[in-house]
Amino acid sequence: MAVEAVAQAQLAGAARAALGGGRRLAAVERMAGGSKKGVYRLVMDDGTTAIAYRWADAENYWPAAEGDDDLADPFSPGLGLDLFEAAHARLAGLGVRVPAIRLVDRAGGYGPADLAVVEDVPGESLEALLARDPRAAAPVLARLGEALEAMRGHRAPGYGKVAVIDAGGASHGTSCEGAVLDRALRDLAEAAARDPRVAAARERLAERLRSLAAAVRPRAEYAVVHGELGPDHVLVDAAGRPVVIDLEGSMYFDVEWEHVFLRIRLHDAYRPLEPAGLDEDRLALYLLAQRLSLTAGPLRLLDGDFPDRVAMAGIAEFNLNRALDLVG
Repeated sequence: MAVEAVAQAQLAGAARAALGGGRRLAAVERMAGGSKKGVYRLVMDDGTTAIAYRWADAENYWPAAEGDDDLADPFSPGLGLDLFEAAHARLAGLGVRVPAIRLVDRAGGYGPADLAVVEDVPGESLEALLARDPRAAAPVLARLGEALEAMRGHRAPGYGKVAVIDAGGASHGTSCEGAVLDRALRDLAEAAARDPRVAAARERLAERLRSLAAAVRPRAEYAVVHGELGPDHVLVDAAGRPVVIDLEGSMYFDVEWEHVFLRIRLHDAYRPLEPAGLDEDRLALYLLAQRLSLTAGPLRLLDGDFPDRVAMAGIAEFNLNRALDLVG
């Protein structure tokens, strides 16, 4: 997809402000991924580079849904500069390596959309490194485990988006497991409306979700979680340090939510990251909930004009079958 003229103009102005020093923007490269925001590499005429995140309606492939703008819902879309800045500050404050911010531009500064320019981390993703050389990935995973421990060790008395809780706000509901159950039932309804196999198993899946949620014991403190910490959301810098990206969905939540996602995405490579003391009842509920989310979400995305349709359909199909496996 070509960079639209209005985005090109905004990126050029922001690049000069962020990287200036007599440099001129020579090229803008749209990067793969980014279903909720535009992600661009800015290349200056002396070879200096940076990454731009641009939050604009035209950059968001997700069909609009009721409640998208309700930040008191921990699972509402992680969109916008405010969420990014709050998550960045929290993670950096915990010693987690995140891309350095070069410039932030709220709508009306250099263009019509919120935008951030951040450090371009050279090298590959953890996903690519694991595929290429699992032994070389081992020290990166060890450092990622240290970052996860720092996040786990920071507690908050409420759950929800970092931007909301750090500003003194609160989320809907009374517990993480309740929020997960509500979301999972919504995901189940959406998936059932799009696939007859889910529709046929809907009552069994709903019963299983409610049974798993009922077994979870109350908890009153919550850790920092990224929320979607797959290996594609971890870059590896020149010093071999993991760099966490796509931060906007970060929240205070049950740490088990993070570790279920890590298990799903990393498979056997997850083992070095597994901490002691995870709650098995939460893990069971959150596994089924995430399988349903990873079914309904891609199917919903395919309602729009998301370009990589084959890959997204494959994600939905795989997780649909894993969800059905969990109820026999």
